[in-house]
Amino acid sequence: MLQSMRSAAKYIWIILIVAFVGSFLLYETSGLAGRAPVTTTTSIATVNGEEILLTTWQNAVTALEQERQQQTGGTITLDERQQLEERAFNELVTELLLQQEYKRRGITVTDDEILQAARVAPPPQVLQSPDLQTDGRFDMQKYQRFLSSPVARQSGTLAGLEAYYRNEIPKQKLFDQIASGAYISDERLWQVYQDRHDSATVSYVVLSPASLTDTAVTVTDAEISSFYERNKKRFDRPGRAVVSLLTVPRAITAADSADAKARIDALRAEIVAGAKFEDVAKRYSADSGSGAVGGVLGKGGRGRFTPKFEEMAYALKPGELSQPVLTPFGWHLIRVDSRQGDTLDLRHILINIAQSDASATRTDRRADSLAAKAGSQEDPELFDEAAKQLGLTAASVVAVEKEPLSFAGRYVPSVSAWAFSGVRPGETSDLFDSPEAYYLARLDSLTKGGQAPLADVKEDIRRRLARDKRIEKLRPVGEQLAQAAKRSTLDAAAAQRNLTVEKSSPFTRLDAVPGLGQFSAAVGAAFSAPLGQVAGPFVAPDAMVVLRVDARTTANRQAFEAEKSVQRQQYVQSLRQQKVDEYLTGLRESVKVDDRRAEVLSQLRRQSDS
Repeated sequence: MLQSMRSAAKYIWIILIVAFVGSFLLYETSGLAGRAPVTTTTSIATVNGEEILLTTWQNAVTALEQERQQQTGGTITLDERQQLEERAFNELVTELLLQQEYKRRGITVTDDEILQAARVAPPPQVLQSPDLQTDGRFDMQKYQRFLSSPVARQSGTLAGLEAYYRNEIPKQKLFDQIASGAYISDERLWQVYQDRHDSATVSYVVLSPASLTDTAVTVTDAEISSFYERNKKRFDRPGRAVVSLLTVPRAITAADSADAKARIDALRAEIVAGAKFEDVAKRYSADSGSGAVGGVLGKGGRGRFTPKFEEMAYALKPGELSQPVLTPFGWHLIRVDSRQGDTLDLRHILINIAQSDASATRTDRRADSLAAKAGSQEDPELFDEAAKQLGLTAASVVAVEKEPLSFAGRYVPSVSAWAFSGVRPGETSDLFDSPEAYYLARLDSLTKGGQAPLADVKEDIRRRLARDKRIEKLRPVGEQLAQAAKRSTLDAAAAQRNLTVEKSSPFTRLDAVPGLGQFSAAVGAAFSAPLGQVAGPFVAPDAMVVLRVDARTTANRQAFEAEKSVQRQQYVQSLRQQKVDEYLTGLRESVKVDDRRAEVLSQLRRQSDS
């Protein structure tokens, strides 16, 4: 059977889609770096001395792009491609690290193990195959018959399964070793259950630094330096790019609005003349989701829609067709199929207000002119000249590495990814398109990311430490309040100081509680302080807190015992996954990765331009 698997390698993945790209890493390479020409053997990174080829990475990115396009059916922006590039790179690095770890631990996989896994443990992708289902459920017998059939060999499925298990089995062995110690005692399981099911209700007083008359504190340079050294990872900063942005909007004119109104009027007349609402919705509604099912919006009560839409809907009788209704989404026709109280079963047809063909043509010509004059240029002056000739005003905006750019409340596609793709200050982008506008950018300056120097974050640290010290100055005030409350009541002590007593809703040890925070000393005290007694002060978010435990409920031991086996299984599984995640994080943090992607891509771009 294994020999049959290997005989059809050229047909791999016709039926089985293998998610792993580790096979790419098995090539012996001699990639060229530095200033040598970029070729198919160029290395874009080394992981503990082992190389990842440019072609390996590009193939992995292409596979992810194809998967994304199949899912969305749309084109991919540069921002989305950048995200896929990062995901592919991380997966390749992780896979290479795992391969290195297999060698270090002596983990291997035998042919017999592959055959056994293929017979009894089909991959998740195979479990979802419609051809292997019976009455909507995976049929193991049908699957095993398929493995023995000529179709499995000829289609390449067997070869695909072998490649899958050669990657998956060593990984599972490694993870089993890592998570082998995952265990939870009955006592610890009961504590976990209590954390989720015990609840407390408290009354509390929040003491804010704003209530202090003397808030002056001193933060020394030594304290700032010490905080910086202890928390260096907090100060990793992404790259920043300043770009000049020209926008050619797809402006909606009065004529465009009138055209949309005329179209919705015509559709209403068509329905009144006898056309089926459902058929018209399928043909013309801009709401593709509801339009595909005849305009159905489903049943529901008030609050689902915009005010004007909802006002018209509730004014209609079942079966009645509305007049055109204008909302921020466009023009609607509404029909109520049924009503029970405030529950309406609705359909609608939507016509967007968009540019007419004539308006769109004028916008496209203007954008094409901008692209011809200034697109993909190295001379920054051409950008300014084009803006002046076309009457456009450039906006200076800041793009953050690996984050999509927003401007004037709108997403600007591809500009941020382009700015960090290896272009030089002064260069201009291609013309980028969105439903709202066309965009063209010039890179004005670029700051690389990395750990921010102390000088750049010194004042931020000073403010953070000063805030903590001001909160700590509240401790004597909190202690006085707590002592006064113990002598009388929390309400009386708070009233004497013009403070307000807040009352919480019931919460568990895991909840985030307004005024108390999450996993804080105040939350912990709610489950440990004596019932009805005042406790504190405790540090809370930006304040000190004094509290009184008003009520407490405990978890039901009988309910826990009834659920214990299921709880244990879930917790151990979670604990195993946690151990694996921590292991992978530690492995990645300890690795020496020489990432040369930016350099190689910049060089590749120069080659293509020359």
